[in-house]
Amino acid sequence: MLEELQGRNYAETTIECYLRTVEDFSQHFHCSPDRLGTRHIREYQAELFQKRKFSPNTVAQRLAALRFFYTKTLKRAWGIEETPYPKKAVHLPTILSQEEVARLIDAARPPLHRTLLMALYATGLRRAELSRLKVSDVDSQRMVIHVQGGKGRRDRDVLLSPKLLDELRQHWHRLRRKPSVRLFPSRHAHASDRPITPKAIYHACKRAARRAALQKVVHPHTLRHYRIFADSRPLRVSGLQTLSRRRYCHRPCSRQTMCSCR
Repeated sequence: MLEELQGRNYAETTIECYLRTVEDFSQHFHCSPDRLGTRHIREYQAELFQKRKFSPNTVAQRLAALRFFYTKTLKRAWGIEETPYPKKAVHLPTILSQEEVARLIDAARPPLHRTLLMALYATGLRRAELSRLKVSDVDSQRMVIHVQGGKGRRDRDVLLSPKLLDELRQHWHRLRRKPSVRLFPSRHAHASDRPITPKAIYHACKRAARRAALQKVVHPHTLRHYRIFADSRPLRVSGLQTLSRRRYCHRPCSRQTMCSCR
């Protein structure tokens, strides 16, 4: 199955998810997955809904993994009528006000977490994209951040605000050992090429939300959503002025590293 996924150039996160699903499916029945059939898939689907309380979107993802395994790896037929995909739930996103965003960022500890949350809010990056940023991705001349291999393996540029650039410079100076590649290296390997994990960014956001006593459910993706306020008041977070929101530039860029602008 791994060779099939890699041969079709699936994303690493998708490969990991699909392999984990087939492994879980096999362990649930204590049997090799190639000996299981439609009846077992339906039982597994019911297990995910009724006992594990998974969302319809998560269950659909698990079914997609099993479908790939049986149709592409084992070359078996897959009947949609026998194993239908669940109807997906559509929810409105959680929107934070400017005041709530200010409280969230102010509550972030240590300074690294503050920088991460500011970057999420100012650029609209996904946490996986933020964790993979390189020092060379920050173009201080054109005031953009290059995002390489984003969702769907697409590259794009996002605007870099002066306030965020200043915060990134402060973050750089706080690092005792300057990394050669990663902008946010793992704290256990500051001089290596290993980046901080997306899970670490998730926990940083959740901890800040608890300290800020926000009543809404907040996670990193929440900061990708924003509301246009009629009064357009500036966001002030301990001296932080307005952060530029998500806007993308797709013109070719000349690379300029942070090293030249420290």
